[in-house]
Amino acid sequence: MPPKDPINWMLSDAIETLARAERLHQQFLNLRPPAETREPSWEPPIDVLETDQEILIFIALPGVDPNEVEAVLDEGALVVKGRRALPAELRNARILRLELPQGRFERRIPLPSGRYVISRFATNGCIGLRLAKAS
Repeated sequence: MPPKDPINWMLSDAIETLARAERLHQQFLNLRPPAETREPSWEPPIDVLETDQEILIFIALPGVDPNEVEAVLDEGALVVKGRRALPAELRNARILRLELPQGRFERRIPLPSGRYVISRFATNGCIGLRLAKAS
């Protein structure tokens, strides 16, 4: 068996590494067009906690106003959606690095069956949703 051509091997390895990075990027952002629009969206990371009285959801959305986030109950799930945009101060700035996702986001969170009253709050760069269990 002849030795591998180093140029072809390096090119093949680079292409495989790029493909792996793209798969991880897509997995993290979960870019997909929702049913009601063709605009891509990303899913913010969440923590979901439950007590006897409520379900607490923390959504990592630094820089997003909690009042601009839509949270609705839909067929046994909480649908959270909105948009993250660059602050006005940065719109004309030269961007040196941009890692936080921008644009439309949407997250569908399955819930245990029941009735809930939703309230929201902001804490430590997260938007919090409190789903009080209604009897």
